[in-house]
Amino acid sequence: MIPYLDLHTINAPYEADIKQALLNVVDSGWYLFGQQVSAFEQEWADYNAAKYCVACANGLDALRLVLRAWIEMGLLERGDGVIVPANTYIASILAVSDNGLVPIPVEPDPDSYLIDPKAIAQVLEDPASSPAYPVAKDVRIRAILPVHLYGQRCEMEAIDTLAARHHLLVLQDSAQSHGIKTKGTCAWSFYPGKNLGALGDAGAVTTDDEALATVVRQLAFYGSVKKYVHHYKGVNSRMDELQAAVLRIKMRDLDRANARRIEIATRYAEGIDNPCIVLPKAKTTHVYHIYPVLTVGRDALQQYLLEQGIHTQIHYPLAPHQQKAYREWETLHFPITERIAAEELSLPCNQSMTDDEVSQVIAALNTWRL
Repeated sequence: MIPYLDLHTINAPYEADIKQALLNVVDSGWYLFGQQVSAFEQEWADYNAAKYCVACANGLDALRLVLRAWIEMGLLERGDGVIVPANTYIASILAVSDNGLVPIPVEPDPDSYLIDPKAIAQVLEDPASSPAYPVAKDVRIRAILPVHLYGQRCEMEAIDTLAARHHLLVLQDSAQSHGIKTKGTCAWSFYPGKNLGALGDAGAVTTDDEALATVVRQLAFYGSVKKYVHHYKGVNSRMDELQAAVLRIKMRDLDRANARRIEIATRYAEGIDNPCIVLPKAKTTHVYHIYPVLTVGRDALQQYLLEQGIHTQIHYPLAPHQQKAYREWETLHFPITERIAAEELSLPCNQSMTDDEVSQVIAALNTWRL
């Protein structure tokens, strides 16, 4: 049986180092705000060529904290609009609405499945022609939240150009793109299944903006500027020493692990030759957190692969605008997003796979027919 993702096998090479690191943390008697977290923050900032890193509890908090900080800094106001991809995991949207901001969903590029700069320009410059117009028509748009979905870097040069032209803030959702270095403010998730995963929840913000990093850190610690002095109605969102210790160990191997993912994705691209299956197109840097294929027979293909001993997953069967949580969007229609939601199937693609397993996946896909 080929699992979609075997975390035990992925973590096995680091097992001895992780156990020793966890024992060291336990023996230290210091479990929060200690040397492991501060060391991780510095190392993750350096790895991403960022000036600052603020660790927090999870990726959703990382997004929420940046948006909240911009509100506290007077750069956003509640009720402002934030452009988001219609094709994304719902956390990207939740972070916006949770801050009293208005998510403005736009279509992805039909080849990369990432937020399309042309769709961003449309809602900014000709909103009445955009599928998001019912949401955007009475909203002052003040920010863009591109998501490096599946592990592929968004077209940031085009997005940053639009942001500069329209004086917009940019927050990158980098929850699936560990190993891709991109300038700007990024929110990270280290959920165990990520390319760089902890042994539980953890997150971080990287940025070159010192003022933003300061406010994010204060908000994440009860809004405190110093002990018992609170300038904001903050939250409790922190990474513990145990997770930081694990991430420091696995970070050393991130580039090698990503290189293996890219090698597997290259074999898929070269070896899968089935007219019923649409392969992803890498238009920019890609670290293949997810390898998504499309087919109108998605459910049949998933069942066929299972019968061949191959596990797959679906990311994501209901787009955010189709969820009851956003029932106010029930009249919106995003055909590209809806096609992806109906046809997407994620193949196994991670560093624990053997060459033989990759060959089995390719052979099974090439023998399947609608």
